[in-house]
Amino acid sequence: MPNPWTGVGNPYSKQEVRDRLKQTLDQNKAIIAAGAGTGISAKFIEKGGADLIIIYNSGRFRMSGHGSTAGMMAYGDANAVAMEIGEFEVLPVVEEIPVVCGVHGSDPRRRMWHFLGQVKDMGFSGVNNFPTHSIIDGHFRNVLEETGMSFKKEVDMISLANRMDLFTIVYVGRPEEAVQMADVGADAIIAHVGTTVGGSIGVSGATCSMDEAVERTQKIIDAVHRSHPDTFFLAHGGPINTPDDVRYILDHTTAHGFVGASSLERMGVEESLTNLTKSFKSLTLK
Repeated sequence: MPNPWTGVGNPYSKQEVRDRLKQTLDQNKAIIAAGAGTGISAKFIEKGGADLIIIYNSGRFRMSGHGSTAGMMAYGDANAVAMEIGEFEVLPVVEEIPVVCGVHGSDPRRRMWHFLGQVKDMGFSGVNNFPTHSIIDGHFRNVLEETGMSFKKEVDMISLANRMDLFTIVYVGRPEEAVQMADVGADAIIAHVGTTVGGSIGVSGATCSMDEAVERTQKIIDAVHRSHPDTFFLAHGGPINTPDDVRYILDHTTAHGFVGASSLERMGVEESLTNLTKSFKSLTLK
């Protein structure tokens, strides 16, 4: 059944989102996608001109003053949190740009085709694989893979979302994961190079260097571009935090843009509220 809302704003069809991003690139502009954990964040991210808004469960933790990695832990139902933020906070206030829902694709309790139908009916234009097991490694990753909560489940979710005409933008940590996602039709690949540095709850030692971020990002792009040249490629995380950092990545890779969550939402709040409060506290009595 055709989408009766096609052409009138959220939700957009898969091709409509692709066309919007292609138009950004045709204007020689970087694609900027932003995570939003609250309605007010989404409202003003849109006013700033972002191309996409992505809702993750980690946004709630981030905007509650906790590290974004809390979104990877068993501190709540990731899929339910993302849907709640979308339904009651973000979708009611975003006027025009596409909104993407973070989906925990390996959740064994969900009938994924049914859940994605709910995501689409809610008014999301696409999905993202978050929380994602692609940023977990070592022994724990092996346990997840062997006990039915594998990265392959995320790939299967993206494949299903594509068949449901949802735009798909995915996190990957390695070239082989990028290939798996591209092969099932992922529209946009995000090279995730680690938890974002800086601010009050960013990492310092648990990240890579900027040169390593460049190398890892380009390897992911190269693994996919030849066989899937129409894919959009974005960078995220680690030392890539400020606009200058993103400029460096864009100058040294063939990425099309950047996904910022902590970089936009958390950093903006931390800095502006601190400085504004200091301005008020500098007032003296007559």
